Amino acid sequence: MVKVNFCELNTVEDNKLAFAVIMTKFNGQWLYVRHKDRNTWEIPGGHREENENINDTASRELFEETGATKFKLTPICTYSVERDETVDYTESFGQLFYSEVEAVDSLLHFEISEIKLFEEIPDNLTYPLIQPFLYKKVLEFLKEL
Repeated sequence: MVKVNFCELNTVEDNKLAFAVIMTKFNGQWLYVRHKDRNTWEIPGGHREENENINDTASRELFEETGATKFKLTPICTYSVERDETVDYTESFGQLFYSEVEAVDSLLHFEISEIKLFEEIPDNLTYPLIQPFLYKKVLEFLKEL
């Protein structure tokens, strides 16, 4: 079983934030990516590099995975994923962002083989037990604007 927990920004120690995930809109639609080693869709994001600011992680990953060259980035919250089946599991934290992309480079330079726009969250997800919760959290955030 997997459980996604949400925390407000700045309530988890910065050094515990291991990754950034960016729910991204481009031309009014949700942008998802397909890794070259998978056939499923995922939200752009990735692991934080050593001594990297988490906001810089989000910007770097958004560019690397989508080719986004002009965008606004908004931190939403911190989240963690709990897995019951893992005895020695250490809770890992990520920061969830929302981005509106205005321009993208047409060439994909890194590990992503395809980007695609969707009206809603796609069915064929890489992390189907996690990504729908992140999507819902961003929708709630957008309603409050």
